[in-house]
Amino acid sequence: MVNEYREMVEFFPENDAVQHVLREIDELPIDDLMERSCALRTEGHGSLVSFSPKVFIPLTRLCRDVCGYCTFAHPPRQGEPAFLTIDEVLAIARAGAAAGCTEALFTLGELPEQRYRVVREELDRLGYASTIDYLAEACRQVLAETGLLPHVNPGILSPDEMAKLRQVSVSQGIMLESTSMRLLQKGGPHYGSVGKVPETRVAMLAEAGRLAIPFTTGILIGIGETREDRIESLLVIKALHERFGHIQEVIVQNFQPKAGTRMANVPGASFDDLLWTAAAARLILGPAMSIQVPPNLSYERFPELLNAGINDWGGVSPVTPDHVNPEAAWPALDTLRDATAHAGLTLLPRLPLYPRYLRDMTRWTDPALSTPLLRASDAEGWARADRWSPGLPCAPAMPAPAALRNVDSGIERLLARAASSVRLSHGDIARLFSARDGDFQAVVETADTLRANTSGDIVRYVVNRNINYTNICAYRCTFCAFSKGKGADHLRGKPYDVDHEEIARRAAEAWERGATEVCMQGGIHPRYNGQTYLDLLAAAKSGAPGIHVHAFSPLEVSHGAATLGIPVERFLRMLRDAGLGSLPGTAAEILDDDARAILCPDKLSAAEWLHVIAAAHDAGLRTTSTIMFGHIDTPQQWATHLLSLRDLQEQTGGFTEFVPLPFVHMEAPLYFRGRARKGPTFRETVLMHAVARLALHPLITNIQVSWVKLGPEGIKACLAAGANDLGGTLMNESISRAAGTEHGQEFAPEAMDDIIRTCGRTPMQRTPLYNAAAPDRVAVSYGAPPLQPMIVGEINTRAAASAAALST
Repeated sequence: MVNEYREMVEFFPENDAVQHVLREIDELPIDDLMERSCALRTEGHGSLVSFSPKVFIPLTRLCRDVCGYCTFAHPPRQGEPAFLTIDEVLAIARAGAAAGCTEALFTLGELPEQRYRVVREELDRLGYASTIDYLAEACRQVLAETGLLPHVNPGILSPDEMAKLRQVSVSQGIMLESTSMRLLQKGGPHYGSVGKVPETRVAMLAEAGRLAIPFTTGILIGIGETREDRIESLLVIKALHERFGHIQEVIVQNFQPKAGTRMANVPGASFDDLLWTAAAARLILGPAMSIQVPPNLSYERFPELLNAGINDWGGVSPVTPDHVNPEAAWPALDTLRDATAHAGLTLLPRLPLYPRYLRDMTRWTDPALSTPLLRASDAEGWARADRWSPGLPCAPAMPAPAALRNVDSGIERLLARAASSVRLSHGDIARLFSARDGDFQAVVETADTLRANTSGDIVRYVVNRNINYTNICAYRCTFCAFSKGKGADHLRGKPYDVDHEEIARRAAEAWERGATEVCMQGGIHPRYNGQTYLDLLAAAKSGAPGIHVHAFSPLEVSHGAATLGIPVERFLRMLRDAGLGSLPGTAAEILDDDARAILCPDKLSAAEWLHVIAAAHDAGLRTTSTIMFGHIDTPQQWATHLLSLRDLQEQTGGFTEFVPLPFVHMEAPLYFRGRARKGPTFRETVLMHAVARLALHPLITNIQVSWVKLGPEGIKACLAAGANDLGGTLMNESISRAAGTEHGQEFAPEAMDDIIRTCGRTPMQRTPLYNAAAPDRVAVSYGAPPLQPMIVGEINTRAAASAAALST
């Protein structure tokens, strides 16, 4: 095994360097050492302390090594199989998935077939050439059947074995433990354990770096090593990470003596020594490194570990015990959370792949793993905290903020600036989107106070009807499921093109039911031209002359102008003069061209979208503004989007409202291809409304909730987070429904009023331009008769394909 690796001398420091670092740290009083380590943690990780919700899967407890402190490994036992079966592995993983875990930690003895014949025989019966082959299959099955993300700790591996496991695990690990050769001498803890040779372990860590495998390593203290040995080990880890950048986290683990082992009577490291070592690790490895100390091995004193500058508790399981240290139970998550909050820090779940590596998945993971990683992560790369997604009927839930967690002073300053109408910077807004726990609550409460001061307790909505006149589209937006159904023809669904008579009928019916608006949008049909849009407008006005027509996205306007060979500005004036009342600010998606290159590469650029909107405002046409978020986007891109809207509003004043549109993933092609998250988390959704209130204040005063995507509980949460508008009753909602939402097609005025009053607010019907709806319109809207069946004008698939071909 050692011969497979290159010489590792380059990673071992000179003794003088070790002595120098040791003297510098030893000269610090312990209080100063702890203070410096905590300052470095704050520099690198802010107030966040992470943990990985995991299940522990002990695939085999047979091992070629004979470490003097270990109770995990044991010799073969009569009648006991060498390995867990795949069914047993999946049962553990399924229990973990049901309990909200995201990590499947595979820990196993090292290369047991090299020592035990029974292992070789069992592998032969199972049909695998090696323990590593069997481990790879177990990982593959767990990924496919449960979605849990494997992290593997199988001991010493060859480069080929690491590469094989890289295809089925998101991260790997091996504890360096110590660089001291004394520990391998007779009587030492590593005597007789060939896998514990330091050069071999360092060589494997280096090869993992060359293979771009995110790795966990660490040191084990109290087994006979000296502080000098610990410093040397940490400097080796630092050198490896500086060369390859692949060390995700460094564990400082304290040995605990166990009955029945050669070291049963050896005292472990003292708690003060553990604190010193953890703090020294922070000073040596720097602010960015994740440093972990297992909380269960310090029992009731574990909260004090936070004073040593650590930022991670490691894997904590609500399902399985710590099979390596079975005498030490993991603390309950509530206990862990309260202890973290007591230190003024925020606990949050992570994946076995840390966010900085997830953000660069192309480099650090196998392509086959990108889909499960995206589906398990939030926008910052942390673990999704709940099972909620936009459009699903399950009730969202936010944990109550920990009572002892103070609000970050930097967050408080940003909130004060926003409330004072100061334009926040890009970094300020991105920071607000990262708010969690008490900081999250402070953002929400400030946004709600600002809403109350700006628009009072009135919650407005408009009685309207959506008319989507065609789902045939020449564009290939990767997120769009509008023209895609759940039938056999899933990729295109049933194409339709609604005729003008039906559009007039729907507009007339909407007017009869109390509507003040029809909202008209559709796909970019390649046979449509500018005159088509004028004709659609005329059809709606013929059915209901008094109705406000809110129609045509910036993309449709651009398409219409181009087909007529005229500037956008002229076409907008033609629409205005023909009776168009306002434009929906849709097709914005994310106003960041890197995101748009993935979401809608053939659509308008961000600058082009903003140009059309500005031209509409110049023509006297008000517009809404939107964001469609929670797919491949980031908080930094959200900040870019909000500032683009704010800056345009400062120039034109033409936006009536801001509408956050959470990505509904269930039928979206981008999600089916494994390239998108499962929509925003509930926390991110609430924050979008709250941060928008703060970032757009005082220029855009109306923040709207999309009931069709969020449902009743989402409405309530967002109305308490800065929102003051519920949008339209819709009558016919088809775009979100095509994407998979299950929150219905119409929210009648009676239901609107009820949910608004449930929130302690006052309902009011409005027009699209935020005037009060006329009393006669309001009166007609209540008790409206059922809608008549729609005539959608379905056309055959061949005709639709022919139409689409015109665009190529």
